[in-house]
Amino acid sequence: MGNPFERALGRDPANHVPLSPLSLLARAAAIYPRRAAWIHGERQADYATFFGRCRRLASALAARGIGVGDTVAVMAPNIPPLLEAHYGVPAAGAVLNAINTRQDAATIAYILDHGEAKVVLVDRELATVMKDALALATVAPLVIDIDDVAESGAGIGAVEYEAFLAEGDPDHAWRGPADEWQAISLNHTSGTTGEPKGVVYHHRGAYLNAIGNVLAWGLPAGARYLWALPMFHCNGWCFTWALSVVAGTHVCMRKVESGAIFTSIAEHDISHFCGAPVVLNMLANAPSNKKRRFERTIEVATGGAAPPAAVLSAMEAMGLNVTHLYGLTECYGPATVCAWQNDWDALPATDQAVKLARQGVAYPTIEAQTVADPETLAPVPADGATIGEVMLRGNTVMKGYLKDAAATKAAFRGGWFHTGDLAVLHGDGYIEVKDRSKDIILSGGENVSTIEIESVLYRHPAILEAAVVAKPDKKWGETPCAFVTLKDEETSVTDTDIIAFCRDNMAHFKTPKAVVFGPLPKTSTGKIQKFALRERARNLP
Repeated sequence: MGNPFERALGRDPANHVPLSPLSLLARAAAIYPRRAAWIHGERQADYATFFGRCRRLASALAARGIGVGDTVAVMAPNIPPLLEAHYGVPAAGAVLNAINTRQDAATIAYILDHGEAKVVLVDRELATVMKDALALATVAPLVIDIDDVAESGAGIGAVEYEAFLAEGDPDHAWRGPADEWQAISLNHTSGTTGEPKGVVYHHRGAYLNAIGNVLAWGLPAGARYLWALPMFHCNGWCFTWALSVVAGTHVCMRKVESGAIFTSIAEHDISHFCGAPVVLNMLANAPSNKKRRFERTIEVATGGAAPPAAVLSAMEAMGLNVTHLYGLTECYGPATVCAWQNDWDALPATDQAVKLARQGVAYPTIEAQTVADPETLAPVPADGATIGEVMLRGNTVMKGYLKDAAATKAAFRGGWFHTGDLAVLHGDGYIEVKDRSKDIILSGGENVSTIEIESVLYRHPAILEAAVVAKPDKKWGETPCAFVTLKDEETSVTDTDIIAFCRDNMAHFKTPKAVVFGPLPKTSTGKIQKFALRERARNLP
């Protein structure tokens, strides 16, 4: 007889539509056509205009023969054309490849060739490096100049962006993909240990993580969002699409500077923004003449390393409430959130900082999260001490790595996405990342977390930035080596002072045995390049 709930109850266009963030913009424009969609300096566009511009972009691309499986690369700051590309490019059926604006020509050339770019949109301020990249690349894409600011350099394209939009139809048919598994974007990792990997997202995952951002962060209707996080980074953690869910306003920024952030918050009534820990650190240590204290609460989401307690205190003093997220390029940006519990309100500030430093619980759109032995896949006990690897499973995990089946298979071994991050599981179900698997220090047979040492270093009042790596040691195998950047006004602090401070605040075997002062090398996304520091540590006496 068969299952009566399945017999003759199949999928139909009336009850099954492929998920895509393209539908989110269409809905926002239909319901709130006059609400501001984006603000950029003196210019702004309402949702009706924004939608029309995205339709023009899709139409113009289609007229040039761009369709399913074609890659459209964009290299630009956080400006409206990049935001519009997040909708117009996939609406043409193509794949968006937002390129890191800090990359060098050789890396850009590799990215263009790897993605087989058919079209490149480039801001004129970045034209020189793109010209050099195109000279190195094998592909010969159509180049479109973005003339966003005056006197930003000569263009290198065949057409300017606004002229290209004029070729398109503002009433162009707005269709989602026939299959929600269709690729929507290509994001390249930083490539600090080799060529960048090409992480492929699909429409379903982009839609779901956009919804997940709204749910996990409580993003309200009409939120006003400041772009302090690069749109090229995991497609702006999918907030490029999430704002359409709530018909919010995107406030664009070409450059992320503390003064510009404070000014934008005040002038545009900003309610939310995201930023890497380096951005929070920059705000906390901004000159007093640039800092502002806001009477209302501004919500700030950060990812990566846990914000030091001093930074959290500085944020709170300015009216900024920090939410700690965790994720990777491979999972569309955020995958966990340190969800606040009401009983934490009664804790002292230092204890609250300890709670907030954890990476937390799974996003609403992640099916499962575990901390497990990377070989056996057996979950670790929830004792807050046993280290395992963070693994994720769900619809907001990438399709895979472009043209790299072996790496994709390894990443998905055992039916889990292996993050490479080492963590412990606490009794309340919250995870706490201790280190990248390649960063953990094995000293005298003991695992030493570099993140734990860094959290202590950040409590030192003279330290602006800190990173810890393993230094080879004949007796112990490895010992911790700290690289620190001091605050500008601090000139008298010595390595002896730093080591003594650490000994007073942690187990002695975890204390750095060497301290090196100076600026820290960073990737193009602002992450500290520990591989470079490890090389330096190996050469220390």
